[in-house]
Amino acid sequence: MKTSADSPSAFNGYFDNGATSFPKPVQVAEEMTRYLNEIGGPYGRSFYNRAVEVSRIVETTRDMLADILNVEAAENIVFTPNATHAINIVLNGLDLNDSEVWISALEHNAILRPIHQLKKEKNIKVRFLPSDIDGRINIEQLKKMSGNPALIIINHQSNINGVIQPIAEIKSYFKNAKILIDGSQSVGHIPIYLDKWDIDFLAFTGHKSLLGPPGTGGLYVKSPHLLPALILGGTGSNSESSTMPVFAPDKYEAGTPNITGIFGLYGALNNKPKPAHSHQDFKNMISQIETIKNYHLYRANNPDDQGELFSLTHKYLDCAELGLELYTKAGIETRVGLHCSPLAHKKLGTFPNGTVRIAPSVYHRVEDFTKLVDTLNQIDKEYAARKEV
Repeated sequence: MKTSADSPSAFNGYFDNGATSFPKPVQVAEEMTRYLNEIGGPYGRSFYNRAVEVSRIVETTRDMLADILNVEAAENIVFTPNATHAINIVLNGLDLNDSEVWISALEHNAILRPIHQLKKEKNIKVRFLPSDIDGRINIEQLKKMSGNPALIIINHQSNINGVIQPIAEIKSYFKNAKILIDGSQSVGHIPIYLDKWDIDFLAFTGHKSLLGPPGTGGLYVKSPHLLPALILGGTGSNSESSTMPVFAPDKYEAGTPNITGIFGLYGALNNKPKPAHSHQDFKNMISQIETIKNYHLYRANNPDDQGELFSLTHKYLDCAELGLELYTKAGIETRVGLHCSPLAHKKLGTFPNGTVRIAPSVYHRVEDFTKLVDTLNQIDKEYAARKEV
């Protein structure tokens, strides 16, 4: 499959970009190969040319991420293997003993599983932020909540129905509360202004909307002096000391990082493709699917809160059967089930069966959307006809 958004002929049936993006810009593999075959060398530990080049690429990538997140202190962005690792740095580093942690109703297991462990180990109390039927946090109801949360956790864009949370509004009300944003689905897709919003922590991954390789991600920490390191070890700095450096990013980057992956992420950030469809094209597709009688869509109530991801179910097919029909009939690849987010499915009323998730990428064209809609229509007609016999 070509990785150019201007190839008009081939159908792109990969709609599982909520799990990991595909295709990638060709420069992702080129930069990874360039590191492995031509450069090599360590990051931040030597002075010779190839080591300096490695450090230049790593720090340039960090600076590009700072531009995407709109933060001045690029050094407060640290590289991690993924968003889950970044989240664990925060949840296991903060002093949450006997405190309240408030979370949204649409959180992923990357939040729920460490929180479940902390309930047992640190006696934390979990409270849910009030939300509408689609899971979007209800600001008016939120203003009526009383308490003093040690941490508020918000999934910026749901990986089930694509609803985008009003981060700036939430922070304007909770001015003194620490906020952790799970940006796994949003970073690279939705404008983010961490300095302006005054956000404490944001976890992100490189392999989704940033179009980078798996095994890359990061964490933004507004105040590194308030968050201990999770992993301790060599950093190439302060080597004479048996304690970790107190400054970011070194404080959180013990051991050799995934240099190959960071080179790939650099290739992605430096070569972001022009979208082959508009957001209105995406919303038009949703509207077309909603006209097909036996499907139920799970999306944001307000189209203005809709990211480019949604789920659906069918009256006569369970999600596994529907996913298989899409694949066998038209090569349409989707994610079915609970998407590692049982809490969100309970909120949306789709637990325990789950949904079929549709998650396009910047490479999808209107023609791809049309084929998806036509295939869904064909499946519906076939199964509706069987029920009528």
